[in-house]
Parts: sequence; structure tokens; C-alpha cells
Amino acid sequence: MAQNTPQSAELAQLLRTGPFHLALRSALTARGLALTRVQHKLAQRGITIGVTSLSYWQQGARRPQRPESLRAVRALEEVLELPAQSLHRLLVPQGGAPREAERPVARTYRSLVAPADALQRLFAELEAPADGGLHTVGHHERVRIGPQRQLVERESHQVVRAHRDGVDRYVAIHRGEAGCEPTRVRVHAGENCRLGRVRGHAEAGVVVAELLFDTRLRAGDTHVFGYVFEDGSGGPSTEYLRGFSFAGCQYVLQVRFDEAALPVRCRRFAQASAGAPRSAQQELTLSGRYHAVHLVEQGVRPGILGIGWDWG
Repeated sequence: MAQNTPQSAELAQLLRTGPFHLALRSALTARGLALTRVQHKLAQRGITIGVTSLSYWQQGARRPQRPESLRAVRALEEVLELPAQSLHRLLVPQGGAPREAERPVARTYRSLVAPADALQRLFAELEAPADGGLHTVGHHERVRIGPQRQLVERESHQVVRAHRDGVDRYVAIHRGEAGCEPTRVRVHAGENCRLGRVRGHAEAGVVVAELLFDTRLRAGDTHVFGYVFEDGSGGPSTEYLRGFSFAGCQYVLQVRFDEAALPVRCRRFAQASAGAPRSAQQELTLSGRYHAVHLVEQGVRPGILGIGWDWG
């Protein structure tokens, strides 16, 4: 490797420890090569690959997994003047099996969502593991509170990344208010997914829905999809919260109130777990025209985020 500079020292460290995308990005920066130039040099070696794929690799949006992609990585080592196998080994260890994509720090459902026993039973009915192989990158959620102060609808627009190969579904969870009747809850699949099996637990007022993708994701792949739960069967709502098993995503929550039922006070809050005291409480002001409040959280930590409100 070239002369000893802070840049080359960082590259050497990343080649030892990974992750792959940061090592590749550091190597590109150190060599001062544009992706179009890299593509040209690879073509001279008989490797055909798009600039978009190279960009995805250095961003971490995709990971080279297929044999032809791994051959391109070996050629990249030559183009970027890196030691042989230095990038390749970050993807495929000595045993020969591809590494899984990096999996963020996680926390179990049991510490986040009550009642955990009901959820475990429903997941078992769907034969869904606790870790479905996906973690959320971004989640925009809109909740609508009706004229009788009940939660009538929540809409999710979600971006996920697979941390293992072969993932083709996501299990969404809806927990209604006291008196919720799961048989009256309706689930609608939005873009890039279709509705699979739906199961409910009457005593807990919980519904889980299987959302099926039309593709099997590889480790590192991202997927964008949307879905809606229609409820309205429960009693008055005083809060909406979301549990996060994994760290690192961006979360946006918007709660909109019917003009006939406006709260007198709204606040955001956080919790480390379902039974923990609430912290980071902050007053929120209703927007005048749409009667809504919202929160935005960058780099979510495992735990709970939510918005609560008081009725007059």
C-alpha cells in the first residue's frame, strides 16, 4: 500500500475489520478513482458491471453475493491496488460460506411489547421466527384518531434491509386499544407487498399480518413497502407507541385527530422497555389546519418511542 498517511491507515484498518462497504469506499477515495473509471478498468479485465451496482456496494445498499459478483470483487482488488483477498475475505470467510450482512444491535420483543406471550403464540401460528431476517432502515407511520377518540387507522411506509439471505416476508403487528376486536380489524397491503396470513388474539387485542414480497432478498438488499391497519373497534385512545428491536433507523410518527375530538395536551416520550419509566418527554403543539402532531427520530435506539395525549 502507498505511503503511510491517516487515509492509508484508515484503509488498512477497514481491510482488517470491515465492513466491506466502508473498506471499498475508503479504497476508492484513497486511489482517487471515479466509479466510471473503475468500471472501465474492470471491463479491460473481462468483468462487466454497472456503475449503479458499484455505487450500491460502496453505500452498503447491496452486498456482492453471487459468484460473478465475487469475481468482480477479486478484480477490484487489482484495480484498487489492494492485497489479494483483502476485500473478498470481508464477504466470504475461510470456510467459504458468504457472511451475513451486518445485523444491528437487537432487543427481544418480550422487553418491548406487552403482552409478549400473545405475540409469541401468534408468531408460532405463522411459523415466524422472532428474528425475521430484516431490520428497519426507515419507517414513516401515520395514525388517525376518529371522532369517538378511537384509533381508526394507521398507515406505514417502511424501508427494511435483510441481514440474511432468502427473506421474502415481513410480519406486521397491530395492538388495538382496550376492547379491540381482532375480527373487525382490516389489513391492506400497499406497494411492493401482498397480504398473506392474518392472525388475531382476542384477549390481548393484537393482530399480526404476514406481508409477502414478490422477491427473495439477499443479505444487504433493501425493500420498500407499505400497509394499512383499519381498526376503530377499541375504546378511547390516549397514546400510540412503537417498539424497536434494532438500532439505527429513522422513524417518523404523525398522529392526526378528528376535528370533533381534539386533545388538550400532547407529548412525545421514550422508554427503554415496556415496564420502564418514560423519559425524553416533550410537549407537542397541534398544527392548526390538520390537527396533527409528529415526532422525528434519527438513529433510533432499541426501545420504545411514542406520542401520548390528554382529553379534556
